Amino acid sequence: MSKHEIISLSGEDETSETVSETARETGQPELFAPEETTAVEPLAQEELDRLTDELIASFKTVFDPEIPVDIYELGLIYRVDINDSREVVVDMTLTAPGCPVAGEMPGWVQNAVMGVRGVSECQVNLVFDPPWDSSKMSDEAKLQLNMF
Repeated sequence: MSKHEIISLSGEDETSETVSETARETGQPELFAPEETTAVEPLAQEELDRLTDELIASFKTVFDPEIPVDIYELGLIYRVDINDSREVVVDMTLTAPGCPVAGEMPGWVQNAVMGVRGVSECQVNLVFDPPWDSSKMSDEAKLQLNMF
């Protein structure tokens, strides 16, 4: 899996614009008025590339305590979204749902991501679909664990 397969750029949400248009068309007051926000400059490709490299490096600092391989090479990171405000959402899994550090590892990942220059927020979601198996490991991880 290449680094750009898991990292994606999220566009700004158009929901607030749709809500405003609907309220104008129907003459109804807005129930959920959009928050006043300052314009955010779109994320340049160079900045996205830098963030991608630094996020991957940050994932490589987090290890499953039972396996001497980092979570990125283990294939535990399923998806990473970065929006123009530099808010990061990570979908990750564990090697097993009953992993003893299930309650702690998302916090470790969040701390690592927040250490990346320019990241404004981070949310880490634990997902178990698809379930993790050893086929998700990189060749580097398999080599470290003598699985060839």
